[in-house]
Amino acid sequence: MSISRRNIIRLAAGAAALPTFSTNALASTDRVTVGALRFTSEGPTFLALERGYFKDEGLDAKIEFFQAAQPMAVAIASGDVDFGVTAVTAGLISLAEKGALKVIGGALQEEPGIDGQIILASRQAWEAGLKSPKDLRNRSFGITTHGSSFHYMVHKVAEKVGIRLSDIQLKPLQQIGALVGSLSTGQIDAWSIVPDIGKPLIAKPEVKKIGEIAEYIPDYQVTTVFTATKMIRERKDVVQRFMKARARAVSDFNRALVGPNADQKSAEDVLKVLHKYVMADRPFEVAAPLIRNGAMRIAERSQLHAGSIRDQLDWFKSEKLVPPAVTFDMLVDAGFAPIKG
Repeated sequence: MSISRRNIIRLAAGAAALPTFSTNALASTDRVTVGALRFTSEGPTFLALERGYFKDEGLDAKIEFFQAAQPMAVAIASGDVDFGVTAVTAGLISLAEKGALKVIGGALQEEPGIDGQIILASRQAWEAGLKSPKDLRNRSFGITTHGSSFHYMVHKVAEKVGIRLSDIQLKPLQQIGALVGSLSTGQIDAWSIVPDIGKPLIAKPEVKKIGEIAEYIPDYQVTTVFTATKMIRERKDVVQRFMKARARAVSDFNRALVGPNADQKSAEDVLKVLHKYVMADRPFEVAAPLIRNGAMRIAERSQLHAGSIRDQLDWFKSEKLVPPAVTFDMLVDAGFAPIKG
């Protein structure tokens, strides 16, 4: 059977096109796993996934959820998770000192004029005189673990009001859900948490608001973006593309939900995305205003507040929760986001 020259060219072109397309598609996609908590403040991660921003950067991303910050840091250091967005903890700092991971940017930050983390009291404690943080002496305060951001916050608040931390009974309860339940039932006297969790609690009679973290820790860099040192060394381009995708999502989040000039038109679309991950057990009509009311500003371009990070690092060292030799440069890689302060 004879084949014309035209058909040979056509078949060759078709055969060449298929493997070329497939190879390029595979080469342009890197799988990454992002650790997260089910907080409104994790919204940019959810938006970047749902709106295809990770995909646009050639990243096949999935989210793995955690109940607290420290286990996430361990998972990233071990390579089970590639990126995390959560608070600075003693565990994270110790792993950085060992060369296992690095903070590569800032995320949630307390800002004047924007609702932030709330200091709460149980109704029983409030009725017994716990009306403000000045009344925390001889009271119990809930934390996830020793060396957590909650531990740091209660110490800074106590220091500000002139109370020794040893005069406050710390209650490590491991998980956010356990803290919510313990505060609501009066098993702990006080706690502090982001507004998307705190505001629904104070809407009920079981919990009272007694202060705001921003009053006691100004410019607090609440959460950071971090990754494994090995990831930076071996897949730097993946880190850069992750940060680029995240920056797009942060802008969407802030524009839609944060501050007096928030864009009403885009808010509902953003809230629908977040509702898939935050308060998903509640109807959208119930959850949406709570999610929106709890939104805090996320740092544009993942800018990191260095002064706050240094203060946290100094505190963890002063409490002997991390090695004394650890430095800011051991903890932070400044090559992926702007640094302030």
